[in-house]
Amino acid sequence: MGRLKRTVALVGMMGAGKSSLGRRLAAKLDVPFRDADGEIEAAAGCSITEIFDRYGETAFRDCERKVIARLLGEQPHVLATGGGAFIDDDTRARIKDAALSVWINVPLEVLVARVKRRDTRPLLRNGDAKEILSQLFREREAVYGEADLAVPGEDGPHGASVERILAALNEREMLE
Repeated sequence: MGRLKRTVALVGMMGAGKSSLGRRLAAKLDVPFRDADGEIEAAAGCSITEIFDRYGETAFRDCERKVIARLLGEQPHVLATGGGAFIDDDTRARIKDAALSVWINVPLEVLVARVKRRDTRPLLRNGDAKEILSQLFREREAVYGEADLAVPGEDGPHGASVERILAALNEREMLE
C-alpha cells in the first residue's frame, strides 16, 4: 500500500459507520485515525451529549468546526467526521480544500437499526429516531452528494466499503 497524499475525510449520517470503517481503512493504509467526535470530547472535557445539554447545538458546531480545522492541518490521516459536520459551509470548504471527502451512504433502515443500539445521539432524544433520521437525510442528502466520492455502506462488516475506498484512492492517484 502506498503513502497517503491527503487526508481522507469520511462524511455521512450518524450511524453510517464512519468511525468503525475509518479505523479499518487507517489500519490498511498504515496511517493515523482521528475521530472528530472523540477529539471534540477531549477538547471540551465532556461528552457530546453534555455539550449539547449545557451549551446547545450552536456551541457544539462551533467547537466541531475548530477541531476539524485543526485536524485537517495534521499529516494525512483518516478522519471520521460527525453527521452534521459536512453540512456546515465552512467545515465543508475546509474539507474540500485539505482532504478527499468520502460519503458513506447507508440506507435509512440500516441507520435506524444502528442508532437505536445506543442512546448517545443528542439529535435523536426528542422523538422517533426513524422520523428524525428520515428528515435529516432529506435535508442533508444533496450536501453529502458534494463529497468527492460516494461509497455505498452496508449492514455488516466494512470490508467491501474499505476495498471500494482503497480502489478509489488508487484510481485518483491519492497514494504515492
